[in-house]
Amino acid sequence: MWAMKIGILSFKALSGQASKEEIRLKKAARELGHTARIFRSARFQLVYDGSSKRLLYDGKLFPKYDVMITRPSVIREVDLSISIIRQMEMMGMQVFNSSSSILDAKNKLKTAQILAHYNIPVPKTVVVRWSQYVDDAVKLVGGMPVIVKTPFGSYGQGVTIVESKRGLKSTLDWKENIMYMIQEFVKYSKGQDIRVFVVGGKIVGTMMRKARKGEFRSNIELGGKSSIVEITEEEKDIALRAVQALDLDYGGVDLIRSKNGPVVLEVNSNPGFKELEKATGVDIAGIIVEYAIEYAKRAPVFGKNGG
Repeated sequence: MWAMKIGILSFKALSGQASKEEIRLKKAARELGHTARIFRSARFQLVYDGSSKRLLYDGKLFPKYDVMITRPSVIREVDLSISIIRQMEMMGMQVFNSSSSILDAKNKLKTAQILAHYNIPVPKTVVVRWSQYVDDAVKLVGGMPVIVKTPFGSYGQGVTIVESKRGLKSTLDWKENIMYMIQEFVKYSKGQDIRVFVVGGKIVGTMMRKARKGEFRSNIELGGKSSIVEITEEEKDIALRAVQALDLDYGGVDLIRSKNGPVVLEVNSNPGFKELEKATGVDIAGIIVEYAIEYAKRAPVFGKNGG
């Protein structure tokens, strides 16, 4: 096996360090004998000059890498932010999680549309753009309390539980082009969800996440606790189909167990895995790198980028 050039594309602000997951990916790639480097998205420049296009990094021509593992930790102006990934694709570089799949996963409304199209269960959801339709939306999802989401958000941001109609109407800020997703609150889940990590069409790790006291969101970043969990065949099938529906090379699927069976809360194109590695002992970073390498090798242009 020859050494490959593996890039990890970080969208973290330059004022801070790369994430622990990005550092783990770099270390895992190097341990497998490959060249690896973390690139910060803000340090790229996109250049267009007539019929040519170039990609610069810190003002210098960016060399093509065999594969770029994308870590799109962005929640605002997503389409603009990930234009750098689209540029890499247009230049023939292999990216592990494409720009189109990231756009679908980052938009909760588009995710719900796609999952529903493929008959993948999601919580009852109504999208509204005008306060006049809020009462009907609440009835359609089964009454109060409800979960309110904005189409974009991560790590629990843009997600609120509202207990009363009065509180709901005062919570929503109706402005032009604002959309809200009114969603049923699944009481049966009791502040717990299951993270299923999928890479290359295979489940590589699962864990239960439980919200801290007084919090309904189970995100680890918000103080949630993790533990090992065994999932059912139905849950496995739903998680795999959700990632496939969004055409993700790797992703994290968040499931909850409702009285009517498992439903998908979210599909993450930039899933954290440090807590999953801690809980399960599985080398998630190494698995991602290995699948990214296999993905690059299958590409028809492999070998032209220095591989």
